[in-house]
Amino acid sequence: MSANRSAGRHVHIYDANDTETANFYSMVEIFLFFNEPYYLRKEDGTEVQRDEQALTCGNYYVVTSGKFEPWLVRTVSVCSGTRVAEFRDAVRERDQRCVITGQRYVSARGSWAGFQAAHIFPPAYEGHWIEKDYGRWITIPPGTGGSINSVQNGLLLRADIHILFDSYDVSINPDDNNKIVCFDNDSHGIAGEYVEFGGDERGPAIELLRWHFRQAVLANMRGAGEPVFETDFPPGSDVMGQIIQGPMAAERMEFELFSRMAGLSSP
Repeated sequence: MSANRSAGRHVHIYDANDTETANFYSMVEIFLFFNEPYYLRKEDGTEVQRDEQALTCGNYYVVTSGKFEPWLVRTVSVCSGTRVAEFRDAVRERDQRCVITGQRYVSARGSWAGFQAAHIFPPAYEGHWIEKDYGRWITIPPGTGGSINSVQNGLLLRADIHILFDSYDVSINPDDNNKIVCFDNDSHGIAGEYVEFGGDERGPAIELLRWHFRQAVLANMRGAGEPVFETDFPPGSDVMGQIIQGPMAAERMEFELFSRMAGLSSP
């Protein structure tokens, strides 16, 4: 059974009598992004005006002719293979630490155990990357592997933080001075801290960090939230069977397949 992202969610407007409808619209626009005009509607079908009227208690609905930004199914992915070797080495050389916890790489034997080079945008969706021309955000293309494997699409993370990052439980908001945002209980003491990239031209592309943060908001805040997938399969488990019986089985199977191919296929 998948976890419920909305189980611990508490979204309230306190002292609503002092909140104007115009302010409510502003709050909505913090976590929803619109490319077409929209308006809010009450349960009874009444349109909510953007004015100084007091906000009343009740349920409100978003009405728009535009399309909502899609959420791309994602689970934990660690790519390996010739396509990502240069990416891994470049991310290690640049960061030298888990950028979210600050824990530094200090091995005397050259072992990177416990650290992983994480993609901000997953290679499993390279087709989407090409279709939307996200490569335009890359100014330092890699020698091999295509623009999606640029160092600018990577972060060095501790292995446990990598799981949270890929699951959209943790993200970085580049529009708030690279603040770390946790969408679940913070057991690492990282929420509200800031990531310092030091002005390195090889640093992660701001647009890619923004894309990841928006995906995290969509996964955790829209509707009842997107599924949280099981990733810990004991040896001997029927992994395929459990995925098929789980939520969004077809989408996850596609993601798992293309994640494994991403490191091996030629661009």
